[in-house]
This record gives sequence, structure tokens and C-alpha cells, in this order.
Amino acid sequence: MDDLREKYINLIAEAGDESALEDLRVTAVGKKGEISLKMRELGKMSPEERQVAGPALNRLKDEINSALSAKKTALADVALDERLRTEWLDVTLPVRAQRRGTIHPVSQVMDEVSAIFADMGFAVAEGPQIDSDWYNFDALNIPSHHPARAEMDTFYMHRAEGDNRPPHVLRTHTSPVQIRHMEKYGAPCRIIAPGRVYRADYDQTHTPMFHQVEGLAIDKHISMANLKWVLEEFFSAFFEIDGIKTRFRASHFPFTEPSAEVDIQCSWDNGQLKIGEGDGWLEVLGSGMVHPKVLSAAGVDPNEWQGFAFGMGIDRIAMLKYGIPDLRAFFDSDLRWLRHYGFASLDVPTLHGGLSR
Repeated sequence: MDDLREKYINLIAEAGDESALEDLRVTAVGKKGEISLKMRELGKMSPEERQVAGPALNRLKDEINSALSAKKTALADVALDERLRTEWLDVTLPVRAQRRGTIHPVSQVMDEVSAIFADMGFAVAEGPQIDSDWYNFDALNIPSHHPARAEMDTFYMHRAEGDNRPPHVLRTHTSPVQIRHMEKYGAPCRIIAPGRVYRADYDQTHTPMFHQVEGLAIDKHISMANLKWVLEEFFSAFFEIDGIKTRFRASHFPFTEPSAEVDIQCSWDNGQLKIGEGDGWLEVLGSGMVHPKVLSAAGVDPNEWQGFAFGMGIDRIAMLKYGIPDLRAFFDSDLRWLRHYGFASLDVPTLHGGLSR
């Protein structure tokens, strides 16, 4: 045993790396190691011999394991010292600029719109993006033959064979939120409903998924004059230009009567659009007085209550305000585009502090 001790202690001391050390461990105290085989021979010894050899072999095994552990620690220390010697950092050097996340223009404009209407007393309402055909069309006085209900324009959800329930759709506007809000809370009310909507269209100014904000105000003495004031206040605050002129053109929407499309004052200067000046006009939204049938569908008495509604594309007004030429770029996930058009994550839009700092 003295020979074994001297042999392995010397070999362990000479081991140059952890791989060689592991080979020594297997050779000495592994299942088929030299010392392990010696311990198996205890069964062949007499009781008197085992009383002497057994404790001696255990002490030898413990000594070898302790030597292996100490050598492994020493090798790790040497490796760390070498790594610290070769890997170093001059902390006096200037740091590299960190890439920071930015707020997407759509999220920014949603926050801006919410801040402006909140100042005018509008609450934010939300609803499901998958809604029934009734909420998306019927309750909004959109007849069954209307082109918007065709499968070429609307994404219908698959129904199993034999399912007779009303079909569900990816909502084509956020107007169903108005119906749900009036059903739940009744009148009076003053809300906006921003969110994602879906239509089967894709080109430079249309995408299958985009964002809208609907506005609704219901009370006993609301008129088109109130609608005009609200929208003009919004445009002035959003574009941060005082006195933007608006033009209301008679139109037709199933859910409002009378209905009007709204244009804002603009001009084109060397291909650049300028809002709030010149003698040109640019259409930005649709609006009108809520149709009595829509109020009735939501459980509101049209003989007692009336109000206005409007809807505009968030992506569209973001393009107008921030000079974004192609709607499809909103969804391309191009980091260069996001870094150029993105907004600082901690700059929350407020009317007193500025919408787009």
C-alpha cells in the first residue's frame, strides 16, 4: 500500500491538466481501478487480515481522493490566473453606445390620440378582435347585401359542418366596441375605441391588418356642431398646428345619418405634403350622427338619446404626421426603419409636455 500511495501521489502531482487527472482517478479509484480491485480482495482474507487491510485501504482511498481534489482545485486556479492574465479590459476607455428599444410609430400615435381625447373627457374602450357577424355588421345597420360583408373583403372564421351559430369574423372596424359599450353601460357615454382591424387588402396604402380608432359620444343634446368642434380640436392638437381648417362632405355610411367625410387643409410643395396650410384638401376620416337603428341595437332609446361617431386610420394619420411614405413598412420589422421612426420609450405623450418630443 505504501508503494501504491507513493505511485499515485507522484502521478497526481505531475498531472498537467484535468483530463490527465481524470484518467488517474479512473485508474486508481474507479470501479475497475487498482485500489478498488484491492478492496475486492478483502473477501478472500481471514477476519484477522481484514481488520488490518480494510482500514488501511480506506485510508489510502481517502488520501488519493483528497489529493485528486486538491490537484483539481490547483489546476482550476492556474487556468483562472492564465485567463485573467490574457483577458483584460481597460475600464478607462469610452463605452460603446448601447442599442435601445424604441416605441413603434403606431403605438406612439395610439398614445397621442388617447391623450388628446382623454383631455376632452373621452374614455378608452376595448373589445374582442374576433367578433360575431351580428356585432360587426347587423348591429351597425350594415345590410346582408352590403359589399363589406363579402368574403373578398372580410376574413370569416371557419365553421364546422352543421354549426348553425352566427358566423364570426376578424373585426373589420372597431365599431363593434361601441355596441358592446352601450349594451353594458348605456347612455350617456363618451369613448374612443383604438385597436387592430382586419380586411382582405394589401398594397402601398392598405394592409390586411391595420389600426383604427373609433369615437362615440351619446347624450341628449349632441349635434353635428359638437362633432365638428371635437374633430377640429383633435387635429390642432395632434398635428400641433393651430387653426387647421376642416371640410365636411356629405357621404353615406350605414351606421350614421347624416354622414360626412372629413377633409383637412393641406398643400403640396415639391412633392411634400404640408398639413394646415394651402388651398388643398385631404380626406382623413368618416363621421356622422349615430343611426337610430344602431342605438336601438345597443339597447339605447333613440327617442331619448342621440350622438355622433367617427372613425379614422391610426396608421394613416401616423403616415401624415411623421412623413412615412409606405404603409407596408409598418409591418416589415426592419430595425433601420424602427430606429429612424421610433420614439423614446420613456417619453409619454401629454398635452402639457408635448406629444412627439
